[in-house]
Amino acid sequence: MTIVEDLRRRIDAGDLAPGERAPSTRALARRWKVANATAARALRELTQAGLLEAVPRSGMVVASQELSRERIVAAAIRVADEEGLATFSIRGVAARLDAPVTSLYRHVRSKDELLALMVDQALGELPLPERPPSGWRAQIELSARTEWQMMRRHPWLARLMQIGRPTALPSSLGFVDWVMRALDGTRLDAANKLLVHILLHGFIQGLAVNLEADAQATGETGLSEDDHMRTQEAAFRAAMSSGAYPHFAAIFAELSEGFDPDLDALFELGLGALLDGFTPMFEGKRQRRS
Repeated sequence: MTIVEDLRRRIDAGDLAPGERAPSTRALARRWKVANATAARALRELTQAGLLEAVPRSGMVVASQELSRERIVAAAIRVADEEGLATFSIRGVAARLDAPVTSLYRHVRSKDELLALMVDQALGELPLPERPPSGWRAQIELSARTEWQMMRRHPWLARLMQIGRPTALPSSLGFVDWVMRALDGTRLDAANKLLVHILLHGFIQGLAVNLEADAQATGETGLSEDDHMRTQEAAFRAAMSSGAYPHFAAIFAELSEGFDPDLDALFELGLGALLDGFTPMFEGKRQRRS
């Protein structure tokens, strides 16, 4: 259990009542044996979720449980995290808050507005630092890994961040601005800088859509990835021995101990390959012909 999960559980259970002081950064760091920065990040995440608030001369306290936009968005994110988007509805969020559906519409006008607020909130959970690392590559690696981490934390994000229909959300614009700064000293013109950002986001999103799809498939079938592959093993072996796919069959035969397409490893491999390919375009170096 994480610091955030523990404090959320205590607030939901009433162990930490509205107006009561939350544990300090130092107390959390000491109890959980983590750095002060880690404890502070947990408190910031709970504040963004509307569960804690800063009160002058009192410090961080448990926020009022009256219905607010912040509480609605936080509850909606929890619902989407646990259940995915396939069955997501404002009615489901209202049930989580134990509130009438009509009361939510006083704070959010529609499901689409709520989804946009969820994206903005989720992307802002790990803010990019004010001082970027040195060099375009280090800056892009940091923003890409941060976005990937957010997609991993909230698998539904990938389905809501559309390349063709972007939305002007503060958190997503922050990522765009970061990449534009990283590319500021390169040889690219304005249009190509934006295309590079879109390509990077598309790569991350393309991998991330598998996260929710797998979670949904597991929920619908009760089969994990390993269980599913066991059900397919005979069919693959039959296909490989048919002679119709000789090159794939040769690779299949070499993988005697199986093959695990780890998404984190795929992300790192793809990110490195993309940035290696971008380097000549960014820096004006000629690629050697093999």
